[in-house]
Amino acid sequence: MNILWLKTGPLHPPDTGGKLRTFNMVKELRKRHHVTFLALCPDGTDEAHKRAASEYSHKQIWIPWRETRKRSAKFYGELAANQFCSRLPFAVAKYKSAAWTEAIRREDATGRHDVIVCDFLAPAVNLHAAGFKPQTRTLIFQHNVESLIWKRTFDTAKGAAQRFYFHGQWRRMEAFERAACAAVDGVVTVSDEDSRILREEMGLKNVLGAVPTGVDVDFFQPPTGVRTPCSLVFLGSMDWMPNIDGICWFADEVWPLVKKNSPDATLTIVGRKPTDKVRQLAARDSSIIVTGTVDDVRPHLARAQAMVVPLRVGGGTRIKIFEAMATGIPVISTRIGAEGLPVKHGETILLADEPADFAEQTASLFRQPEHGIRLGQAALELVRRDYSWSSVNAVFEGYLRSAQQT
Repeated sequence: MNILWLKTGPLHPPDTGGKLRTFNMVKELRKRHHVTFLALCPDGTDEAHKRAASEYSHKQIWIPWRETRKRSAKFYGELAANQFCSRLPFAVAKYKSAAWTEAIRREDATGRHDVIVCDFLAPAVNLHAAGFKPQTRTLIFQHNVESLIWKRTFDTAKGAAQRFYFHGQWRRMEAFERAACAAVDGVVTVSDEDSRILREEMGLKNVLGAVPTGVDVDFFQPPTGVRTPCSLVFLGSMDWMPNIDGICWFADEVWPLVKKNSPDATLTIVGRKPTDKVRQLAARDSSIIVTGTVDDVRPHLARAQAMVVPLRVGGGTRIKIFEAMATGIPVISTRIGAEGLPVKHGETILLADEPADFAEQTASLFRQPEHGIRLGQAALELVRRDYSWSSVNAVFEGYLRSAQQT
């Protein structure tokens, strides 16, 4: 197959769950198919990151793009203008690009491509701009049900201003998501639950199915050293709203309960671009460490006694849970955090939604390290057996062929 892959930016560095999933899947596709990578190229992109795209694609087409700096005066002005003057959600509208639309039209007109893949929902804002209907078969790869994230954000928001803003963004995202997905030949998700939501709650008839989450089982291996007692780690992009909400909730509501039973406990927050709100967690509590961007997360997974995933907002599936499982570290998560993954409470993961329960599950691992070892080993065996990227990608290739034949 000849595949035209649409993305909002380069995949290097692969420092988010979404980029990691795409990087590994497209890299696998490149072994058997011709991949043209058509993406925005943000100002300041490292030339080495552009050159590295040859690892996962045969041809690259870059569209220059400038993103307004977050939390600047101009950024807040754009948020306000979007809230009151646009039908598009801000998270989609900011990627609207006439140059990107024109590049898609040129590639489509060549007739060389068998399928166009929108990676995440956002590129679809340019796929059907101004009534354009591609002659090539089209597919949206939904890493999340985006409107569900905004709904959950609205549900947990505090204060009239926040609730007003998030309600508007949720409703805009819901309308755009339904329309964009209905306009393509096929939609692929990352979990059966996401597929169900799109079919049953959005009424979509073209949902092809779900692609399981994968993990690089050669890269992530059990450590040879000893784990540090009473130590927790959290992994995630710390400029992503659900991660910020989750770790702040954990620090405010759960961590004091953990510390009450285990005064020497530590929490390490690992992930790129931590916001001031996240950095303040470490400033107020010396037992909390915020690393910022790291070159390799594996040493942090190797040292900690358990990983926490305290998400209250989100959709799709968390690659970081499978990455942790591949190292044998036990995971404690909210049900939303582990949503869509083939895990079972007490067998391959521990699940808790309320602060007291989350703290108790954590304490049980601290009290009984052998319990964590058994849990981690069962999880390790699960991901090694069923969820390598090569096996996951075979499922996705089947959906690409289905989209061709629709």
